[in-house]
Amino acid sequence: MSSHDESRFAARIYGARLERAAELAREAHLDALLITPGPDLRYLIGSRAQSFERLTCLVIPASGETPSVVIPKLELASLKDSAAGELGLQVVDWVDGVDPYRIVKSILNAGARTAVDDAMPALHLLPIADHLGALPISATPVLRELRMLKDDSEIDALRRAGAAIDRVHARMGEWLRPGRTEAEVAADIAAAIIEEGHTAAAFVIVGSGPHGADPHHEVSQRVIEPDDVVVIDIGGPVEPGYYSDSTRTYVLGEPEEEIADQIALLERAQAAAVAAAKPGVTAESVDAAARDVLAAAGLGEYFVHRTGHGIGLSVHEEPYIVAGNDLVLEPGMAFSIEPGIYFPGQWGARIEDIVVVTADGCESMNKRPHGLTRL
Repeated sequence: MSSHDESRFAARIYGARLERAAELAREAHLDALLITPGPDLRYLIGSRAQSFERLTCLVIPASGETPSVVIPKLELASLKDSAAGELGLQVVDWVDGVDPYRIVKSILNAGARTAVDDAMPALHLLPIADHLGALPISATPVLRELRMLKDDSEIDALRRAGAAIDRVHARMGEWLRPGRTEAEVAADIAAAIIEEGHTAAAFVIVGSGPHGADPHHEVSQRVIEPDDVVVIDIGGPVEPGYYSDSTRTYVLGEPEEEIADQIALLERAQAAAVAAAKPGVTAESVDAAARDVLAAAGLGEYFVHRTGHGIGLSVHEEPYIVAGNDLVLEPGMAFSIEPGIYFPGQWGARIEDIVVVTADGCESMNKRPHGLTRL
């Protein structure tokens, strides 16, 4: 990453990604990849262009020829901070009244075997298919081979994101106390997420008391009460756009013995999954490591979601740590490990770290204590 600009990586990194994308497209017997604004475009050239009704599309020929960016003239500024100029990409701008889909066709051939990213809206996909005379397929099988395996620059970004969200959790005692509403606490947390180095607060979950039993509860006007168990799940992007995501469980007072014991079991389950995450094992085996601890203690039915999700330029991406996923883990894969237990109408708890698979195990991006934190 250049010293003067943390918004993206060095151009050579994007150049290598484009070369690898073309290589993988050839192996998939494709003629080209078509990428519209979204995480994939940001991954490939560092562009933060947004998707509108006017087509912006990166065309990556599988042949290895120089990629092209088809873009509205009025959106050219969106390429300024990308690596497109340094990489010497062909920039083909167009103005209203010109058919951009015909431009894409001119770069390719009629009937070209193309694949598109998941973010491409139907309003662009269908005209492209009509002009090429063939419906593109999903580029996900190609792109996930790239995005799942983080390089050293990406892992460093995830470390910085993890440290930043840890600093927010370390300050939880400043805001989380009886008599305040979840919404009031969430507003303070959101401000701290930015203060501690994120560019935005992507999500803030403050699940107090019975709300903690809803894994995707966000916030409400519920007043937090003494002895509440509170689930805090927070995260956001740190430049150049890589996400943090960490959950800890707090109690405002002294927990009942049964609750303390159950959360201690949850801590064991999370630690078991972290210990299981290493090269050569399957994603589902990491899920099973956490699930088996809870099931053996009679808590299996209260663990109602997968153990983890991949993370990077998106909060949720591959690999998914879930039963039935026989993907073999490799060094560089980054994902959450976040088992939880949820008792409807009563309380819930979750413990979450982001980990990156290493040569002989995994490295956690989060260093805060894992057990029930008393405030």
